[in-house]
Amino acid sequence: MCYNWVMPTRIAQRELRNNNADILNRVEAGESFVVTRNGVAVADVVPHSERTGPPMFPKTKDLMARRTTGRPALDREAWVRDIRGADDHLDDDPLDSRA
Repeated sequence: MCYNWVMPTRIAQRELRNNNADILNRVEAGESFVVTRNGVAVADVVPHSERTGPPMFPKTKDLMARRTTGRPALDREAWVRDIRGADDHLDDDPLDSRA
């Protein structure tokens, strides 16, 4: 399977304000941007989609079916035994004076 996905370019809010015509031309050509304010991502500027209606999200039951397909059932008792067994071999208690 081939993906044609590229990481969006990060730009500061100031760059968007000062170069908005150039950036919108690049978006129109297919490029995407993440706009940051003080280094924190605050917005995505992406090409417009002609899809009508609200975004379509998968139904919860479909997500759950996909999540469990092909995976073995979880064995809680085995998990607890593994954790307790690891505790017997690790001395990581910060309150223990021997540590």
